[in-house]
Amino acid sequence: MSKDIKRIAVFTSGGDAPGMNAALRAVVRTASYNNLHVYGIQRGYEGMIDGNLKRLEPRDVGNIIHRGGTILRTARSERFRTPEGRRSAYESLIAYDIDACIAIGGDGTFTGANIFSKEYNIPFIGIPGTIDNDLFGTDNTIGFDTAVNTAIEAVDKIRDTADSHNRLFFVEVMGRHAGFIALNTGIGSGAENVLIPEVENSLERLIETLKKGAKRQKLFSLVIVAEGNKLGSANEIADMVKERFSYYDTKVTIIGHLQRGGAPTGADRLLASRLGYAAVNGLLLGQKNVMAGIVNDKIVYTPLEETISKPKNLNEDLLKLAEVLAI
Repeated sequence: MSKDIKRIAVFTSGGDAPGMNAALRAVVRTASYNNLHVYGIQRGYEGMIDGNLKRLEPRDVGNIIHRGGTILRTARSERFRTPEGRRSAYESLIAYDIDACIAIGGDGTFTGANIFSKEYNIPFIGIPGTIDNDLFGTDNTIGFDTAVNTAIEAVDKIRDTADSHNRLFFVEVMGRHAGFIALNTGIGSGAENVLIPEVENSLERLIETLKKGAKRQKLFSLVIVAEGNKLGSANEIADMVKERFSYYDTKVTIIGHLQRGGAPTGADRLLASRLGYAAVNGLLLGQKNVMAGIVNDKIVYTPLEETISKPKNLNEDLLKLAEVLAI
């Protein structure tokens, strides 16, 4: 056990994700169990720069495990990108005698942590909190399961109206650079097609799939569109399809930030709790500048350099499954 870690700071940064509060709760209570002092930083790196830190006790994180969002709030900080901003952040941590930090967020959060820890030699451990599930070094990120369940619930409701009106729905979900949400939503909702950034798609191939469904006299079709797919936005794709294929009454739904909100699922609460616990224990065992993750149900620590630079690949079996089940 490291004897140097006595005070830690924890913060959430970047886009919020359901389960961040559960991770925060686990960090505070695990730290308290090990007689560490914990300080919460409001609004991520912005709060670190401004010295907005507050002591957190176990009771301060009571009744939050079921809440979406983050009680510490979050922000993206342009000031932290500058040497002057990071210097101010360091001075704030020193003023509170902070020995190490736990950052809950995604790749942008970890990129900042990696740079900062190298400049000022403060140990960081990351907890992967992002609905996109795009971080190398963990099977799932906090918030992903909730986002997929939210999207599937929305698609199920859309299916009811699509069935009633012989409609083709393009449903756009989040995923600028990764198709994890779209792929899992497509399989879970029984969609005819999934358009994701990692796979090259063509308009001709999409229309051919829709024509096959029409020949089978399908009453409706659903296409799940990740916002970062290469054909364009759901609205743009729908317009192109309308020009070439008129069998269906074509509609578009963009689920948007609904995917970020709501109470975290049981899976996300458990994942967040395990990772919060692992982050504190990792610091006590001498881990630094790593992300705590779970791979094959085992806690692993991946260097921040790797988790922000190595790609996380889609499961090829799921890609094939989506294709097979769509016939």
